[in-house]
Formats: sequence, structure tokens, C-alpha cells
Amino acid sequence: MTERKPTGVSIESWVDRQIREAAERGEFENLPGYGKPLASLDAPYDELWWIKGKLHREGFSPLPPSLALRKEAEDAREAVRAARSERQVRDVLTVINEKIGKALRMPPPGPPLNLGTFDIEAEVATWRADREAAEDRRNPETPGSPLAPRSPGP
Repeated sequence: MTERKPTGVSIESWVDRQIREAAERGEFENLPGYGKPLASLDAPYDELWWIKGKLHREGFSPLPPSLALRKEAEDAREAVRAARSERQVRDVLTVINEKIGKALRMPPPGPPLNLGTFDIEAEVATWRADREAAEDRRNPETPGSPLAPRSPGP
């Protein structure tokens, strides 16, 4: 327990002294985020910052469930574009398809879902074609590429 404030000492100087002494003892060094800038340092002041932070930490979404699922489906599409393997593409799409399927069986409250499951094979084929096109742009010497040098005709 901390000591009691002595009489005749202002609260401010007493608190400042306790903070300084604790810092000298290294009691702040093991705190999470030690030495890192505050994330919201440059953000404009928001009266409800602590409520929004609490909701974020607790996993609450400001969106209705159907809109949150639509956003998650968009994020899944972006994750598919960034995937490094077909296995990753299939895994991402399987997870989102399970969530969409569940929402279609038992619609969430709020606006209509207006979303269907992804055709995994079609998405994999599109992903594969996009990767091949990107590879052709990186290596124009590949035979069959429109940028590959052509041999003179007969």
C-alpha cells in the first residue's frame, strides 16, 4: 500500500514524487506498450473514446450482424487475392462459406444479407489465372506471352 500524503505537501508534488521514484525503480518498464507511441496520439479528441475502445476490446461491432458479415466477405475476397497458395484460398473461402451458410439458414437481425456462398472452385480458378497473368507480366520472355520476342517467320 502506498504511504499517506504528508500534511503541508501539495497533492501534485507528492504524486509527482511517487511517479518519479517508481520510474527510477523501473516499475513502469514491464507494462504493455512500454516505449511505444500512443496509438491515438494524433487522432482528434472524441468524448466517447473509452466506450469505443471498450467495445473494440470486447469484440462488439458497430454494424448489424448482416452488414458485418458482408464486410467480412469483402475482407475474405481481399485475403483470397493476397493468398500465396491454393490451400490458403480454399481455407479462407471455406471459413466464410460456413458463416454465410449459417446466416442463410438463420438470418441475422437487421438489413437483408444479400449474400451467397462463394463458388470455391471458380474462385480458385480465378486466383490461379490472376497469378499466371501476374507472372507473365513479371517475366515477359515466357513463351506464349504477348511480350515475348517472336521469331521471324519463313
